Amino acid sequence: MALKRVVVTGLGAITPLGNTFQEYWEALLNGVSGAGPITLFDATNFKTRFACEVKNYNPENYFEKKDIRKYDRCAQLGIISSREAIEDSRLLEYSELDKARVGVIWGSGIGGLFTFQHEVSEFTLGNGMPRFNPFFIPKMIADMTPGLISMEYRFMGPNYATVSACASSSNAIIDSLMLLRLGKADVIVTGGSEAAICESGIGGFNALHAMSTRNEDPSTASRPFDKDRDGFVLGEGAGTLVLEEYEHAIRRGATIYAELVAGGLSADAYHMTAPHPEGLGAYNVMKNALDDAKISITDIDHINLHGTSTPLGDLAEIKAIKKLFGEHSYNIQINSTKSMTGHLLGGAGAVEALACVGAIRNDIVPPTINHFTDDEEIDKRLDLTFNKAKKKNITYALSNTFGFGGHNACVIFKKI
Repeated sequence: MALKRVVVTGLGAITPLGNTFQEYWEALLNGVSGAGPITLFDATNFKTRFACEVKNYNPENYFEKKDIRKYDRCAQLGIISSREAIEDSRLLEYSELDKARVGVIWGSGIGGLFTFQHEVSEFTLGNGMPRFNPFFIPKMIADMTPGLISMEYRFMGPNYATVSACASSSNAIIDSLMLLRLGKADVIVTGGSEAAICESGIGGFNALHAMSTRNEDPSTASRPFDKDRDGFVLGEGAGTLVLEEYEHAIRRGATIYAELVAGGLSADAYHMTAPHPEGLGAYNVMKNALDDAKISITDIDHINLHGTSTPLGDLAEIKAIKKLFGEHSYNIQINSTKSMTGHLLGGAGAVEALACVGAIRNDIVPPTINHFTDDEEIDKRLDLTFNKAKKKNITYALSNTFGFGGHNACVIFKKI
């Protein structure tokens, strides 16, 4: 059976850089940092007192009060980005749409951490009586976001969540690609969201010594590949792509932004939180994606790196790129948009996939901001797009996401 082609027909985002896809994309090109002091709780006593929060967000502008009480912040952000993507796709204008063949597959590494934080704190600070909000469990579980999206639009196709830490939304995109290729659905709304900027999120990552503590200058704290990087900056938000079988998109006259041509998966099989020091899992996942796309290493024009700004992770990914791409490494326009958005954990793969689609559509690569000092362990001949966006004719763009537990996912988009 011939596999079906899969294309992107809708885009949506709510991020620390903007509350729509267009706002997000323009801020990326302008090198805007989304980092600032934490406002969602009192972080005075925490080692890290800043993050990349979604700005100017009032849930009452998007939801009825009764729904705000039932939807965790993670789900709210996911629904908002999906509404934008579905509207952008003009899918609901198609009179022959079969909603039984429209799915929602969503990624989140943690899910409803705000809800967990609130409910357990209320119990702990109370009189010990087990009185919990009846929405505690449904608000908290990570699979509720795709469920709520499907309920809003009555989409009755494949519906579930993927959880693979920071690779979660890339896994959701890859699962969607596979199901569409096999003809199990006509359209899948996919992406990911995360909202973990709360006491347990910041405190937990501080305990791992994973986050930057550059409290005196948050806007420059996320500095991938800089010699003085000291950890990632926690971000929040959501990104959505409407993926569609190519012939279905053509029949309804959809705008096609790019083609999703491949997904790769691998495991480090090395450590709970640290990457393989030689980037073995990263090498394998990119190779698997190239094999899936049936293209050569020399076809890749742009890579959006996982690039979290951690000392070990950045080096391991660079080693993997040089090992796989060899001399062609120096022809690839490479960047890390986490320098601006921070690390959206399970939502990272989705918002970075959107950045790849934007790069393909506009033939320009957003910068890796906050580069001040070269790291002598990183080859200076690599073009990491430091500090300023660069024009680049892009046919194929690759995006990496790696998660705690050694989970690696890679997607490749093609100009169409």
